[in-house]
Amino acid sequence: MTGIRKVLAAVFAGLALTLLSAAPAAAQADKLKLTVAGDGAEGVTIQATYADGRRLDKVVRLVLTATGPDGQKVGPVQLEPAPEGQGFYTTGPVLSAGGWRVKVNAPAPLQGEATATVQAQAAQSPPAPAPVAVTAPDRTAGAGAGWWPFAAGGLVLVAAAMGVAMLFGRRRTVTQSD
Repeated sequence: MTGIRKVLAAVFAGLALTLLSAAPAAAQADKLKLTVAGDGAEGVTIQATYADGRRLDKVVRLVLTATGPDGQKVGPVQLEPAPEGQGFYTTGPVLSAGGWRVKVNAPAPLQGEATATVQAQAAQSPPAPAPVAVTAPDRTAGAGAGWWPFAAGGLVLVAAAMGVAMLFGRRRTVTQSD
């Protein structure tokens, strides 16, 4: 009987150690790391990952609030995932030009919070292309413009010579009869 008790005690001890070592990992899996940055214009981008660095494999609802210059407020704005990648969120143009304090929250079950200062600026349009001068081609020079009729004529002459050679170059076979 003592042998069975020792085996059962070892099994229970191993099971308890396994459960206790998995508990911190499960607690970390319930937390998100949010990275907030400006998009270079009037929007905000957010990259969401698990706290341990793994890529986010499910959709979470993020809520953005922002306070801008002169006490302007934006939000709360609920964010949807962007098509650019897994765990990537973007607001589009919601801020006006100036410095903004942006706060992003992720509600339960995957909780996370991040605050960042974002410098929004008016969207830039690309510079107008430089005008291109269009000039008419110089047809007086004739350099290289008249060579193709001569090449075509030469091909016609070669084809005619080959046709004549084929017509008159046939040999007649003579059969001799006894």
